[in-house]
Order: sequence, then C-alpha cells, then structure tokens
Amino acid sequence: MVAEAMAERTRKAEVNVVVAVAVVVIVVAASVPWLPSRLAKKPLKVEDIMKLLCRIAEEREKGSLKPAVGGMIGHMVGGPHGATLGEAIGTLLGTWMISGEFKPISQTIMELPPDKKQKLYNEAMTILKDLEWRDTEHLTTLVMGSEDLKKQLLAKLEKCLKG
Repeated sequence: MVAEAMAERTRKAEVNVVVAVAVVVIVVAASVPWLPSRLAKKPLKVEDIMKLLCRIAEEREKGSLKPAVGGMIGHMVGGPHGATLGEAIGTLLGTWMISGEFKPISQTIMELPPDKKQKLYNEAMTILKDLEWRDTEHLTTLVMGSEDLKKQLLAKLEKCLKG
C-alpha cells in the first residue's frame, strides 16, 4: 500500500511537471518574434513598396559614380599621387556632368502617376510574394540583404521607367 501511494504521488508529480513545461513552452512561443506564427504578412501599401524601391535605387546610385576610374588613369600617369588627384578630378567631373538636369531615381519613383505606381507595386509583389515579413521594416531588411531580390526589383523598376 505504501508503494502504491508513492507510485501515485510520483505519477501526479510527473503530470504536474509536464503541464508546467507545456505552459512555459506556450508562453515562450507566444513571445518569440521570429517564430513563423509571428511572421504573418502585414499588408503593404503602394507607398511602402515605392519607398523600398527608392531605398534600393539610392543604394545603387551611391555606387554609380566611380571616382576609381579617374584614380586608375591618374595612377598610370602620375603614380600614387596621381591616383589621388585622378579620383578627386573624376568625382568633380562626374558631379559637374550630372548637376542641373539630373534627377535622382527615388524622386522619379515618387513622382510617378498613380497608375504606374500601382503597376510597379503589382510587379514588385510578384517577386516578394513568397517572403514572410512582420512589417515594412522587416521586409526592407530582408530585401536589402539579398542581392538577388534587389536585382529583380531593379529590373522591374527599370522596365517600368523605360516603358
């Protein structure tokens, strides 16, 4: 009889431990932001996608002026000091050439008529449809971390701006 009472207490204790562990797991799962249940796609507005495209375009534009070309020419002509001078001249020349009539792509995107923005939004969403994100910032982080996604979105943007 004592053995049966001990076995019953042990079984009740085991059940209590299992219940406690289950409660802890549920509480932790509900509070962890990276679990799939928390990655329900937040609906995006057209302006959210336009801002994402602006960010990608701005990143590309920053790398488009290549003072290194001036540096290479300067290095060939004047050695290491010529490289520095060539980079400076290349930067100034590039800035001078685009001053005046140049409009950043991001400005062009934001000035698109509503129908073109909607078309661009639809095309971008075909690329982003398989991603899981919490909010616009999370989606931006995902896209900016993927060269492939940025290339695909830039290709859609270029196609839209040309046509």
